[in-house]
Amino acid sequence: MNFTADGRADNQNRLIGLVFVVGFHVLLVWGLMNGLARKAIALLPEPIETKIIEDVKPKMEEPPPPVPEFEPPPLPYIPPPDIVIAPPPEPPKTITQVTVVKPEAPPPPPAPPMPAREAVRVAPKIDYDGSPRGCRKPNYPAASQRLEEQGTSRIRLLIGVNGKVAESGVEKSSGYPRLDEAAIRAFSTCKFTVGTVDGKPEPTWFRINYKWSLEDE
Repeated sequence: MNFTADGRADNQNRLIGLVFVVGFHVLLVWGLMNGLARKAIALLPEPIETKIIEDVKPKMEEPPPPVPEFEPPPLPYIPPPDIVIAPPPEPPKTITQVTVVKPEAPPPPPAPPMPAREAVRVAPKIDYDGSPRGCRKPNYPAASQRLEEQGTSRIRLLIGVNGKVAESGVEKSSGYPRLDEAAIRAFSTCKFTVGTVDGKPEPTWFRINYKWSLEDE
């Protein structure tokens, strides 16, 4: 057989590969053996301790006394209530006859009241006779003449049923109290015809406007 140089090289390569494979398997087996040995040691169980336990017998408790039986007292007898059923109410009687009532005629309106009759009044009148004791013209006060006081005094007089002045007063002044007082003083002495209402004498107010003028003096 003839071996060439290429054939020698192939044989050497195969030998090296075989040696490498065998060495790898040897290392692998060695490593597995060492690892399994350690795990086996680690997995060994620990020593078991044993203790002697005495049997403890439970104490027997005495049974409780029996519960006395009591019979319940008999229920009191209650008589049933008396139920009275009232008869149904009678139906209302129907009205078979209808009477038509005609409304009464309204009363006539009342007659209008008679108009009140106005009373007939007669005013009093002054009785001026010019006598010293009767009604006279008022005297012009001397002080009013010197001061030239003039004006119109409007006075009111209440004439009683006897014809005399019962009350007096100034309704509108002349502007000078001295002239107003002189007019009241003079006319309060006068006699009057009594005023009447429907022919009957009644007290009546009487008004007088008296003009004071220096030209008439």
